[in-house]
Amino acid sequence: MTIHKEGYKIIAWSIILFAAMNILSFYIFSFYTPTISWLIFLVTFVLVVFIISFFRIPKRKYTIDDNAIVAPADGKVVAIEEIQADEYFTDRRIQVSIFMSPLNVHVNRNPIGGQVTYSQYQPGKYLVAWHPKSSTDNERHTTVYRNNEGELLVKQIAGALAKRIVNYLQKGQEVEQAGEMGFIKFGSRVDVVMPLNVKLNVRIGDWSKGGVTVIATW
Repeated sequence: MTIHKEGYKIIAWSIILFAAMNILSFYIFSFYTPTISWLIFLVTFVLVVFIISFFRIPKRKYTIDDNAIVAPADGKVVAIEEIQADEYFTDRRIQVSIFMSPLNVHVNRNPIGGQVTYSQYQPGKYLVAWHPKSSTDNERHTTVYRNNEGELLVKQIAGALAKRIVNYLQKGQEVEQAGEMGFIKFGSRVDVVMPLNVKLNVRIGDWSKGGVTVIATW
């Protein structure tokens, strides 16, 4: 397991704050009320461990298959529906939505290899990630990929807690399947919008692993 670069500053400041709070509590409480000092230590220690684990990158064997569309994120499949595309595409498409809780790995990965044909940030609201309108109303970053099989769209969507979406891709860039697309901090949702003729490989309630789980095939 390694730590993602997006977490370096946050983890460093968390450790500094952890040390400062506990040094202060030691001098104030340890002699007369050591229980309070230990309670502060335990609470702040758990918080630091949580923050470190949030930015983890576990070792995995990623799925590399030209015929497969892999999950761009860890999380739970919360919606599978036919929609009228509202960005980039104008036809009807299949959308698979994956909810990422704060406990999930938050690195987002390319569902296919190929060329980035569209990469656009959209400001918006911060509705809870499972809200039906979060896909269209929330802050988001949309990326479209094209390979020999076709085109698909991925939306990184901010939620009530996620206040920062990071996307590393630019229009015209060639990318590898399961390579890093970006990062969403502190829980959110990722939508994958695919052609109607794909063969789905997941159901609502399934759990996905980013870069590993095959959610559909061409």
